[in-house]
Amino acid sequence: MAKVNIALDADLVVEVMVLAGVGNPQDAVEAVVRDYIARGHRTEARVATRDEPHRTGELLPPEPPQG
Repeated sequence: MAKVNIALDADLVVEVMVLAGVGNPQDAVEAVVRDYIARGHRTEARVATRDEPHRTGELLPPEPPQG
C-alpha cells in the first residue's frame, strides 16, 4: 500500500491518541480515517435503504403513529 506523509498539529494528534486509546500517532490518525470512511459507508447505506421505495416505485404506506 502506498504511504502518504503529512504534517499535523501535534496537539491534535495527542488528543486523538488519548481519545482513541492508542500509543502512537500513526495508529491514531489511521483510526480516525478508518472511522470517517466507515461512517460514510453507513450513511450511504442508510440513504440507499431509505430511498429504495422511491427508486423502485414500491411505496409503502406510512406507519401508524405510536403512542
